[in-house]
Amino acid sequence: MSGLAGGPVPATPAPPAPARSGGGWWKGVVIGVPYLWLAVLFLVPFLIVFKISLSETAIAQPPYLPVFEWGSVSGLVESARELSLQSYNWLVSDPLYINAYLSSLRIAAISTLLSLLVAYPLAYAMARASNQLRPVLVMMTILPFWTSFLIRVYAWIGILRNEGYLNQFLLGTGLVSAPLQILNTNIAVYIGIVYSYLPFMVLPIYASLERMDRRLLEAAEDLGCTPVRAFWSVTFPLSLPGVLAGAFLVFIPAVGEFVIPDLLGGSETLMIGKTLWDEFFANRDWPVASAVAVILLLILVVPIALFQRIQAKTV
Repeated sequence: MSGLAGGPVPATPAPPAPARSGGGWWKGVVIGVPYLWLAVLFLVPFLIVFKISLSETAIAQPPYLPVFEWGSVSGLVESARELSLQSYNWLVSDPLYINAYLSSLRIAAISTLLSLLVAYPLAYAMARASNQLRPVLVMMTILPFWTSFLIRVYAWIGILRNEGYLNQFLLGTGLVSAPLQILNTNIAVYIGIVYSYLPFMVLPIYASLERMDRRLLEAAEDLGCTPVRAFWSVTFPLSLPGVLAGAFLVFIPAVGEFVIPDLLGGSETLMIGKTLWDEFFANRDWPVASAVAVILLLILVVPIALFQRIQAKTV
């Protein structure tokens, strides 16, 4: 049709399609499932452990006094008044636990630094490799995860002991005249942690380096930067998100590590994961062990929160 002036009449826009009524419900389900998962598998167990930490040790099954007696409201209030902070007072007064926390933080920090020194050259070489070789290198990095963690740690016992493969190699090459005592020392713990958690450091750094624009390095070289200066001015700053992510992925689980110090460390190796195991199963002091676990979680909340902030900024 034509208007009064003979021109075409503009078409009337179609009304917007009505929104689906089930969209909001489905979005709520998608969002609610992760929160339900965290509530069932993290929040509820944490509340149970926290409740046990406020109890007192008893010769019973389970070996602690009940904190809440589910019955009447008055009984619940009466039991709530009997909450005990004795376990937390014991942790503060006994230097064993304080030294265990400090030793765990120190060993985890040193292991994280060693992992970074080993992982960064590997990740850099992987990022500089050809497109055909990169998938093979990534597969070789994650290949140890196909084997049981416990078996891999046990394998280091055969390597590091006095009659192990490492000492046989050193003696055969004449580098040492007597076997080195590596097993049952902190050095063995460092080796075990670095080996076990190295992929967690390599992969985030590799992801950051692989996404880097190579033209920035060409521009730096055109401006007169040497390769070393270009690395520290361009490459390393751009890879910092991967470095920080890998550091947190290694440091957080290493603090509470139990298997590696128990199998590779000696009697002088003091870590909070080993102390926690002893309190639960050797001493059967569940309230103190639960208090140790709660304090450990509170210590790890800070790096976990920092890691989440870094991840949010990189997305």
